[in-house]
Amino acid sequence: MTTSNLSKIKPKFRTQGNITGNFGKPKMKAGSNTDLGFSTKDNIKVTREKDYIIRLYDALDKTTDPKLKKFLTFEIKKYLIKTNQWHS
Repeated sequence: MTTSNLSKIKPKFRTQGNITGNFGKPKMKAGSNTDLGFSTKDNIKVTREKDYIIRLYDALDKTTDPKLKKFLTFEIKKYLIKTNQWHS
């Protein structure tokens, strides 16, 4: 039986970055948005609660997905309880 060099092969040292030295930075998928958390008030649009509820009811009328229906009814019920409009 001959002796093998396979046990002497050392694994390559792998970094999280490319050859330019991306040490200490977390891994990211290609094309991911690195500006998350750095929004300015110019590009933020807050939806009013009234408009959100209208959109929920509209989505509830159009969907056939049971999971989505469950979520929508939960959100609508939560809003109705919050505004003291819920009647069981």
